[in-house]
Amino acid sequence: MSALVSADLLDRVRGRLAQTSVSPTPATVAAAIRAESSGVLGDTDLLDALRVLQTERTGAGALEPLLAQPDVSDVLVTAPDEVWVDRGSGLERSEVSFPDEAAVRRLAQRLALAAGRRLDDAQPWVDGRLPGSPGVDFGVRLHAVLAPVAQAGTCLSLRVLRPATQGLDALCASGTVPTDAHELLLRMVDARLAFLVVGGTGAGKTTLLAALLAKVAARERIICVEDAAELAPAHPHVVRLVARAPNVEGVGEVTVRQLVRQALRMRPDRIVVGEVRGAEVVDLLTALNTGHDGGAGTVHANSPEEVPARLEALAALGGMDRAALHSQLAAAVQVVLHVHRAANGRRRLTQIGVLERDRHGEVTVVPAWAVREPRCAGADRLHALLERSGR
Repeated sequence: MSALVSADLLDRVRGRLAQTSVSPTPATVAAAIRAESSGVLGDTDLLDALRVLQTERTGAGALEPLLAQPDVSDVLVTAPDEVWVDRGSGLERSEVSFPDEAAVRRLAQRLALAAGRRLDDAQPWVDGRLPGSPGVDFGVRLHAVLAPVAQAGTCLSLRVLRPATQGLDALCASGTVPTDAHELLLRMVDARLAFLVVGGTGAGKTTLLAALLAKVAARERIICVEDAAELAPAHPHVVRLVARAPNVEGVGEVTVRQLVRQALRMRPDRIVVGEVRGAEVVDLLTALNTGHDGGAGTVHANSPEEVPARLEALAALGGMDRAALHSQLAAAVQVVLHVHRAANGRRRLTQIGVLERDRHGEVTVVPAWAVREPRCAGADRLHALLERSGR
């Protein structure tokens, strides 16, 4: 940037533009630059200043090219000169940078406004969803924290929400689904067993869920409920319901729990919750216990064995006690699929488990198949469930 185009000049131009009641155009931005520079800028310097200001005001600003790259899943800003991206094999530092902390803060506040949320000193963090942009059809999940809550400066996290459309055969070909598990998964879907896909963040839970839903018979109606639109199974009859956050006035919220209840009235053959992360687990289990076989969802859990405890915590948010949760879970869900993301970024189905109740009435997850262990303790129970369906 030219020495004449100083940070002070740009701040004065921003202040002038902020006082206008209309959305700035390139012409009005150029006029503001000329006015604040007293007309001493040449054409080259003027274009330089215009480029900086227009980049700030368009899309995600300097981060827009990163978000548009097809292999990028996350863009993280931890400091003006520290912008990181995840392309599926771990975080790597990008060459993108910001002039200063104030530039990162301005971008975070503008993106929050675009998401219909408030971000300022009184409300120093925000969680929202940005609309789609070129190359990012499903939008971007936004999270930002302002200083001094974020001690090193404004922290910005953007997750690209791309449709999970890979088929089960493609996942098998890539090694995500081992060959010996492929047939078990197909039989599980055909038998209408209810299942949960579990794993850590970015492990591929949604991708596997979408691939399995694509194998559901075409005559069946699937109702998908999500907090953020990610599921896009290749199936002819899918109805997608997406939750909505409250606006800046704090009204207009539509929760996942409300949408699960609406799904029950929409003649579903299968009800799917894209990610179970709160009290909606109560409604999902209730739905699966009212004749809606073959339902599914995803849950954050580090291992299949942790699933009952994780669901206990979520059910408590909905007022369901521990005993009731285990009773509902045992009747509603039959199978747990665990996916794992290795340090090198590779995602893989590592275990298929079945749910069993012990003599105390508590649910445990017993391995029925695992990588390099095709015959596990729960294998007979899984095959009995598949045979009992009569399909």
